[in-house]
Amino acid sequence: MCLGIPGRIIEISDAENLRGIVNVAGVKREINLHCVVDAEHPVASCLGSWVLIHVGFAMSRIDEAEAARTLQLLAELGEVQQELEAMQRSEN
Repeated sequence: MCLGIPGRIIEISDAENLRGIVNVAGVKREINLHCVVDAEHPVASCLGSWVLIHVGFAMSRIDEAEAARTLQLLAELGEVQQELEAMQRSEN
């Protein structure tokens, strides 16, 4: 099962192609930012933002409190570890 998981954008890796590096509980991965960039929210504004990530895409921006609640709930459900392991495997 693939879940959306919260992560924080820590770097804009390719502004022209709307790519950024996200940190999800210590796992860093490059993701696509197309879904969270628009005229009101340029790519530079993504830096430091919390986003909900699904299949390599930042699907929506979320606030830090919502990210924390979601990560806690996923941890309680035992899903976070599976998702982090899947992210790590996909880097190789």
